[in-house]
Amino acid sequence: MPNRLADEKSPYLLQHAHNPVDWWPWSDAAFAEAERRGVSVFLSIGYATCHWCHVMEEESFEDTEAARALNRAFVCVKVDREERPDVDGIYMAAALALHGSGGWPLTALLVPETRQPFYVATYLPKRSRGRRIGVMELCERVTDLWQEKRAEVRESAEQVAGAIGDVLSAAEPGEAITEADLTRAVGQFERRFDPSNGGFGSQPKFPTPHNLLFLLRQTRRTGEPRPAEMAVRTLRAIARGGITDHAGGGVHRYSTDRRWLLPHFEKMLYDQAGLAMAWTEAWHLTGDPEMREAAEHTLDYVVRDLQQDHGGLASAEDADSLDAHGRREEGAFYVWTEAEIAEIIGEEALPFVRAALGTTPEGNYRDEATRQRTGASVLHLPDDPARLGDALGRTEAEVLARRREILDRLFRARNVRPRPLLDDKILTDWNGLAIAALATAARVFSREDYAAAAHRAAEFVLTHLHRPDGSLLHRWRDGEAAVPGFLDDYAFLALGLTDLYAATDEARYLGLAMDLHRQTRERFEAPEGGYYLSEPDPGLIVRQRALDDGALPSGHAIACLNGLRLGVLAGEPEWEASTRRALASDARLRAHPSGHTAHLLAAQIALGPAVEIVIAPGEGEDTLREALREVYAPGAVFLRATPEVAALVPFTASQTARDGLATAYICENGACQAPTTDPTEAPRTLAETVSGTRP
Repeated sequence: MPNRLADEKSPYLLQHAHNPVDWWPWSDAAFAEAERRGVSVFLSIGYATCHWCHVMEEESFEDTEAARALNRAFVCVKVDREERPDVDGIYMAAALALHGSGGWPLTALLVPETRQPFYVATYLPKRSRGRRIGVMELCERVTDLWQEKRAEVRESAEQVAGAIGDVLSAAEPGEAITEADLTRAVGQFERRFDPSNGGFGSQPKFPTPHNLLFLLRQTRRTGEPRPAEMAVRTLRAIARGGITDHAGGGVHRYSTDRRWLLPHFEKMLYDQAGLAMAWTEAWHLTGDPEMREAAEHTLDYVVRDLQQDHGGLASAEDADSLDAHGRREEGAFYVWTEAEIAEIIGEEALPFVRAALGTTPEGNYRDEATRQRTGASVLHLPDDPARLGDALGRTEAEVLARRREILDRLFRARNVRPRPLLDDKILTDWNGLAIAALATAARVFSREDYAAAAHRAAEFVLTHLHRPDGSLLHRWRDGEAAVPGFLDDYAFLALGLTDLYAATDEARYLGLAMDLHRQTRERFEAPEGGYYLSEPDPGLIVRQRALDDGALPSGHAIACLNGLRLGVLAGEPEWEASTRRALASDARLRAHPSGHTAHLLAAQIALGPAVEIVIAPGEGEDTLREALREVYAPGAVFLRATPEVAALVPFTASQTARDGLATAYICENGACQAPTTDPTEAPRTLAETVSGTRP
């Protein structure tokens, strides 16, 4: 019989709808039931494409004995962390405070009257294993503890809640981020940089694209090559590693090893968006064709496999799928034995495949849990095509063509395998980030198909998740829009619409971005500066500020970026003042700058130059725009001087074409230099402006 989750829309909750565990969704009714029964709450948080969430479900939540124990000891509550990042953020902060680490599935035991946690863990097996307590033993111990020492449990929970509040809501006022802080962040990355493999630290390795964007932009600001060298080395390693799906495009969640070879196989929309932006900017800075190829291969996957018929972009694809024997295995869709490859392309091709795609007869893939070889290989690019060509007696072009031919054949053959689960819910914030990536690539690469995909995604969000009063909802699935929007929804969508305007010249998008930033300030701005993650909610034990970057850039930081980019355009000086207060609202931003690189992206604009490029339409406009497009000007806002734009951006009203020719105005904070119609002079002026070298 289905439990209460059967009425939900979240794919993650629906995965658990037929568990024998008597699950409740997060609701006042669940906590009231726990009070009525005199038991505590077992809170389990995860997401639909999480491998270890599947493992815990199979071991404990689908097990009748474990389910009986859970139902007897607790009221059990399930939360999709992607639907409720506010709930997840609070209890993940508890895990970090108590243990110094966290992850999913996240398990928390709560006092029902206060919702304060008194125990937090991650994955739990059914029975205790080593130092990790099992679900059965946990139920027994907590039942006794709750009956015999409830007052002590409540006191402990209050202490944990106090620690969470100190971390999530309290802010020690700081000072404005300085040029020295940007330099310090580069030094912190330098000390952690892995020169052999790219990336920072040892293992596991996460892409964290906003770190790479900061480094690329820092080279553009200062002319110092080292920041971009670290970023490009990392981006090249990701593009060549097993973390990239070479057959089908897209990037997996993270690498379990330091070489970027062995991935955790889920594919998240936000990773595709962030890395596509980083690869696009790396190409813009360096002209390296490998960077462009990686960006386009990733965005082609997004459009082909994640964009739904209605235009919205699905959230993720699972790590797990069914193998040839009908068993659910992580990575089954993506890995290959050499026997499978030989069946598709012939035994004689295996030497080339080994050299070009890194397979081995015994397989290079190791199971994450057992670390044992499975006999299968993760495809990757172990050598530079030119060196590989020399070794094989072929030209680089021949190597690339043959590799592409083999990958295309493997891709077609793979399509008959059972696909991983598609988490098809549409999230406003993740779609906003992807719209920004698609729109930026559309403008930089002159890809109208990417602009069209971004347009379709934006129109879906604006139709289904944007309410008449200007507010946003966070999630749409199966015809239902729900969950009041969070700071990230407003900030990321405003970012995406600003970039979509630059790619399409549709002034409506710019106006909507400005309105979303107004809404951001009205709904989330704290009196002392900065932004809260959510609007007030009596069901949460703290109204949190989420300043730290994670897999995604901090919504707080992107709101600051929007305030700086849009404030000048809208003629709203208070937006810039508000942003500067936010950037100085917490001393932690300067204490560890490399942990807050999304804020450093905003600080780079705050420290200047903040650039606007205005083109007054006239004869030769396409030539002038193409010349300006070639300049890497990160953070700049591109405008086309039309009456519709002048109604939104007052300073463009006087910027007209000279002698009927398209005219460029290069501006800093709304103050513009002498106009030019020369497609040679205009990009030179822009390049000097963004690098601070203009006389």
